[in-house]
Amino acid sequence: MNSNASSTKRIITTAMLSAIAYVVMVAIHLNIVPAAPFLTYDPKDVIIAIGGFIYGPAEVLIISLIVSFLEMITVSDTGIIGFVMQVIATMSYAGVAAIIYKRLHTKRGALISLCIATISMAIIMVLWNLLLSPLYLGTDRATVVAMLAPAIIPFNVLKGVINSAVVMLIYKPTVRALRKTGFVT
Repeated sequence: MNSNASSTKRIITTAMLSAIAYVVMVAIHLNIVPAAPFLTYDPKDVIIAIGGFIYGPAEVLIISLIVSFLEMITVSDTGIIGFVMQVIATMSYAGVAAIIYKRLHTKRGALISLCIATISMAIIMVLWNLLLSPLYLGTDRATVVAMLAPAIIPFNVLKGVINSAVVMLIYKPTVRALRKTGFVT
């Protein structure tokens, strides 16, 4: 297969994964930590992580930017702060997982990458919540600090665990299906 056909298939697959990630984000939106209703779970990072496992961390960034932008202009009321937080959260999870999986390209490597990615996202989102949540919530930093242990950290850990479990369940069947269609080699 020539490189033009390969590039075209990659662009189509990226667009398809972006569309699927957007649809699952719109369709599934859950508040899993009642103490913080502004923290909602959606499974878009599952699809984005699969894109990262297939193509690498650059694909994670591309899909994350597309989906987060579409989310910002269509269904979100969090504006640019929500956009930035979504991209950072996705990169700290799916981007980290993709980097590690490219080096440890086995089932065990996938599991290790997703565990490290969950920890990475939990830590990175503590820092970014301390920086941006006071602006978004219109409150002081002490209020956000008080939400770390009961809400923000558990939310990000739970989100990472749920996403990781789903990625482990659907990654191989998804890649098999994409290989059968010729979109992934």
